Amino acid sequence: MLEIDGSYGEGGGQLVRTAVALSAVTGKEIRVTNIRRNRPNPGLKQQHLKALEVTASICEARVSGLFPGSTELSFAPMEIKGGKYDIDIGTAGSITLLLQCLMPALPFAKEKVELTVRGGTDVAWAPTVDYLQQVTFRALERLGYAGYVTLEKRGYYPKGGGKVSAFFEPCRLWGFHFLKEEEEIKGISHTSNLPAHVPLRQAEAASARLLEAEYSSRIETQSFEDFSTGSGITLWTGYIGGSALGERGLPAEKVGKRAAEEVITELKARASVDMHLADQLIPYMALAGNSSYTVREISPHAATNIWVTEQFLDVKFRIEKKEDIFEVSVN
Repeated sequence: MLEIDGSYGEGGGQLVRTAVALSAVTGKEIRVTNIRRNRPNPGLKQQHLKALEVTASICEARVSGLFPGSTELSFAPMEIKGGKYDIDIGTAGSITLLLQCLMPALPFAKEKVELTVRGGTDVAWAPTVDYLQQVTFRALERLGYAGYVTLEKRGYYPKGGGKVSAFFEPCRLWGFHFLKEEEEIKGISHTSNLPAHVPLRQAEAASARLLEAEYSSRIETQSFEDFSTGSGITLWTGYIGGSALGERGLPAEKVGKRAAEEVITELKARASVDMHLADQLIPYMALAGNSSYTVREISPHAATNIWVTEQFLDVKFRIEKKEDIFEVSVN
């Protein structure tokens, strides 16, 4: 059994998600201890539990320690199978974080996997569903990954109620060296149960800030009435994205500007991928081999993901500083 210290490095939920996914891929039985030990509320939360339950179901794993607040779990996988799954995280638990737990294992399934997932599509501390579609999947396609996500309904904090459909095919991953791609910045500014001028103001503020920085953009606006109330904006170009969510009392203009500033910071660095994508790509690059990217900074998330991945696979990541950016590679 492979022992994983869940408090290592960044010590958050991503460590657990990556460990469980790579356990499923390699067939290695694991025990993860000290889960989220340094967080204000240690242990597993509801969205972690649901992701682990679904992963266990897909690979017919024997699992223990799945309860709220658990700081230790064991996971013993069998064969990764395909099939259809209907998942309800509850309230506004992040759909994208749940998918992050499953996705590295799905190229190795025996047959296609179809998921319907309900929860939060645009919530704090998680990639937005638009980022997942437009940045993460774009990058994964370059590694041979076969999958896509369709947004059915948005869900904001705290009520959730969002819905996505996801489809994955078994596939063979291959190496890829990510280079910076120059394109017009695109985006989506959206609201639910709020005045129609809100997404327009978010989009206009983002476009204006991008133009100040000498970047052109084309941002779509969406306004609808649905189960939950909220707003947000996601911008993307190549393998770089940025997003911001509305908050009570926060002007729409500040929301749009925040997303723009996030993208501008990444673009000015002249790296090939943004910091969020950099940590998401680690397990896939290790499984594919012979891959690399550049990033403006090695985040605690990325460093932790590298450590976890190296516990499972016979690979060694290399990090080199090149002027003001870092090159991350694996052979």
